[in-house]
Formats: sequence, C-alpha cells, structure tokens
Amino acid sequence: MSVQTIAVLGAGLMGRGIAYAAALGGYRTLLQDTSAAQLEKAVHDIGAILEKGVATGKVTDEAAVAARKHLSTAHSIEDAAREADLVIEAVPEKMELKIEIFAELDRIAPKHAILASNTSSLSITEMAAATSRAPQVVGMHFFNPVHRMRLLEIVRALETSDATLSACEVVGERMGKECVTVRESPGFVTSRINAMIGNEAFYMLQEGVASATDIDKALKLGLNHPMGPFELVDLVGLDTRLSILRFLHRTLGEKFRPCPLMEQYVAAGRLGRKSGRGVYDYPNN
Repeated sequence: MSVQTIAVLGAGLMGRGIAYAAALGGYRTLLQDTSAAQLEKAVHDIGAILEKGVATGKVTDEAAVAARKHLSTAHSIEDAAREADLVIEAVPEKMELKIEIFAELDRIAPKHAILASNTSSLSITEMAAATSRAPQVVGMHFFNPVHRMRLLEIVRALETSDATLSACEVVGERMGKECVTVRESPGFVTSRINAMIGNEAFYMLQEGVASATDIDKALKLGLNHPMGPFELVDLVGLDTRLSILRFLHRTLGEKFRPCPLMEQYVAAGRLGRKSGRGVYDYPNN
C-alpha cells in the first residue's frame, strides 16, 4: 500500500522527532498530543532542527519549507488518525495505555491504515490483539535523537503481513533511515543489548570498579561506542531504562535483574537530562 499521510501520537521527545522525519520525508504529517503546550514546544523544536539543518547544509531551504507545510497538529486522536494511512504511537511505555490506544485506533483509523508502535521493548502482538487488523500492526522503533540516528527497527509481530513490513520499509527509507527487520522478542535487538550493557555499567559503578566518567571513556575509546553507557542512559531516561530492565527480567530471567543503584537513582528522581540530574548533573536544562 502507498502511505501518504502519517499520524504521530505523542509530542514528546520521540514523537516530535518522528514527526520531523516524516514531514521532511515528504509525508503529510499530523502530530497529536492532548497538551497544547507540548504541541507548541514540539513545533518550535522541529523548526529549530530544520533551521540548524539548513545552516549546516544537511537540509535544503526548499526541503525545510516543504517540511513545515507538511506538518500540522491535532489535539485528539480522532482528528489525527481518521485520514491516516499510517499511525505511529509514541506514548509512554505502559502496555495498558498502548492497548487502550490501539483499540481506539482500530475504531477510528481507515480500514487500510497500518498501526505502528514506537515501543523499545513491549509486545507488538499483545497490542495487535486489541485490534481487528493484526496483519496491519507492526513495531517501528526509532532512536533518540531521531533526526540524527539512522537506524529504524521494524518489528514483526506474530501476524504482521509482508505487505505491512514492505510499506514500513519504504516509509523508513523516505525518512532517511536504515531499516532492519526483527522478529518480536523481548527488547528486540538494540534495547536488549543496550539494557544489559547499561545495567552492567551500573553494577560496576556500584562496586567501585571505576567512576562513571571513566567507564564512559573506556567504552568510547576502547570499544568505539559513540556515547558511554551513562551518557546514553541519561539521554534515554533512567526511568525508561529501568522499566525496560524490569520487563526483560520478568521475561528473560535473572541476567536482566536491575542494579539496585539504578533503582535508587530513579527513586531519588535522578532520571537523566529531562530532570536535570541523572548519573551526571545538567544544571542548564
């Protein structure tokens, strides 16, 4: 099927990044959030990324102008999804919330529409079960920051059709992404490996093996990682990482038991960049 209109649900960090990529890819893009303030901030941030792209020569003036024209906002799911060919939800990682949204989308979105989740670890099959269109339900896992990260994990659930996967690959390519297709499994590929690396880094910090700065430095210089595990978890959010680890611990066993120090940081409100303090401090956030 041909995708012309994309609805993105949730105007947080990931949602606005996906909306940016969709609009720049030439799709009519509707970004939805119940918060007017969140939508206003999202549109401002998308504009700022486009301006920076033009200034650095990564985006042409014409493409930036077109992207702004392609982007619009909506306050209700119905307004966003009723004409969409593809809906991508980017709401918090709570299965109950996602199931509720997918059931609502199944009633609202056109019968041909593909319903996708940006989840980094949760079961797409379980979300699909809330709909009457399981072959059209898929995972589209983008990476933060979306405008810079090239990877898109396309997740095949139990009943996802080949046509759905193909359509999502075309969308991903137009968004400038390199696509990999993975069979649904807890944590997929990247979240599962990242969670283990980050959790082990916290155990090393807890045991006094090295400082957070030196652990980050060691992985960047010794393993050629672009970011250290603590820099990355502060960007992703410690609460998000902890939620993923708890899910992986339940489904895959003891090797994913969350480090107690990470549990303490989250309990103390040290959630990363978004809260101004995580493993590191961000006084200007």
